[in-house]
Amino acid sequence: WAFLELATSEKYNDSLQAYAAGLAEAAVSEQLIYMHWMNTMVGYCGPFKYQTDYCEKLKSYIETNLAWMETQIEKGDAPEYWYQVRLALLQLKGLEDSYNGRVAFPTGRFSVAPFGFLLFQLGGDLEDLESALNKSGRERSLGSGSCSALLKLLPGNQELLVSHDTWNTYQSMLRIIKKYTLPFRTSAQSDAVISGHVQTFSSYPGTIFSGDDFYILSSGFVVTLETTIGNSNAALWKYIHPEESVLEWLRNIVANRLARSGAEWAAIFQQFNSGTKDLQWGWRKALAYRKGLPGASSRGSGVLTVLEQIPGLVVVADKTEELYQKGYWASYNVPYFEEIFNVSGQLELVKKYGDWFTYDKNPRALIFRRNQTLVRDMDSMIQLMRSSNFLKDPLSRCQGCDPPQNAENAIAARSDLNPANGTYPFAALRQRSHGGTDMKITSYAMAKGYSLIAASGPTWDEVPPPQWSTSPYSNLVHMGHPDLWKFPPIKILWD
Repeated sequence: WAFLELATSEKYNDSLQAYAAGLAEAAVSEQLIYMHWMNTMVGYCGPFKYQTDYCEKLKSYIETNLAWMETQIEKGDAPEYWYQVRLALLQLKGLEDSYNGRVAFPTGRFSVAPFGFLLFQLGGDLEDLESALNKSGRERSLGSGSCSALLKLLPGNQELLVSHDTWNTYQSMLRIIKKYTLPFRTSAQSDAVISGHVQTFSSYPGTIFSGDDFYILSSGFVVTLETTIGNSNAALWKYIHPEESVLEWLRNIVANRLARSGAEWAAIFQQFNSGTKDLQWGWRKALAYRKGLPGASSRGSGVLTVLEQIPGLVVVADKTEELYQKGYWASYNVPYFEEIFNVSGQLELVKKYGDWFTYDKNPRALIFRRNQTLVRDMDSMIQLMRSSNFLKDPLSRCQGCDPPQNAENAIAARSDLNPANGTYPFAALRQRSHGGTDMKITSYAMAKGYSLIAASGPTWDEVPPPQWSTSPYSNLVHMGHPDLWKFPPIKILWD
């Protein structure tokens, strides 16, 4: 992990703070930004290879979307919402200007490059835009997951642990734990400071939000635990359009800054539904530490708010009671809400491929259900979230796979360990340079100080540690990476 602590002064106006925050971040992380770009984005609609038709459509979508948002900012409706959108874009502008050595605070209208560092922010948005804009030769693997997540109440409800594993390509593993202190006002007409003015989160070089969606916020709750739910219903792509929508990364930032509860976060986030990225990071759980405190005799509601989104549809519900009844809540790339499950095309996948695509019988659902009972403290929770005992675990067996034990069927996937010459019913189960690339965990007690425990890189507790020089993917660009990824969890404390 790299670490970044960034703070601005409320003595200055918000626009200067936002632009300066971007300047400062790029100034101290320039080398990491360059290497991360080369590892993950250099060929995307770039100078070396590009798909002219798709890239032209993507550029048009981005420019139209930016122009529409600029119009909304100038109109003055919903001033708090659009004020935060503008500040986020100013922060991105400062980041890009600083990196390019062209620092000039914009006094009027400003623009960000459609294929500059905006691409770092789009991340999961891009995967769904590729489908909606008919990108040919897409590399997304059917069934590919993008996270494992778990909320666990310890015995007697004395503590609530919250943990998240990012699943991603191994080229993405240059990581930064960030702490932002940005005392912005809620709007240009207000003196009130935003609720989420302090944020600690796992992130990436050149990215001004998490990307994993693991946050600890000054508003008193954690927004975390997103996992892929996927959209297999092509008819829904018609709901993705550049106007009347805000891409997920920006809706994420605005909700994190303004919301004071899980329900309010969901209400803000679902506005201007772009239908993008939430297909990829479709679980949104806002864990409100102010209500239903661990150990309390009356838990009420508001501890767990769950939101799922697909193009044209958002479903939200308070799931506090279910959390307390079961003692845990797990998330593993399958929709929870029946309406989302059905509309997104999951039923057709179940008919074709079986239980792997169900909510209750997916391998990780079964592993979480069995192993969460073994969690008694922080160490046992970390052990579960880093587990990859796929060679011996009967729940990791794959019907139709040869060999039958599959490294995708683990809490921390190691798909690089699946044999290249195996037989697999769908692409996610094949050998890939993809797996659980980290682990983050916090608790009610730790979150009060913005503290967490984090492990960098794929798991090596029950399997060999990954090593680029001996990997079948050693030819992939991985600038700045250590050769051997074998790092223990570390505790992050801020002064």
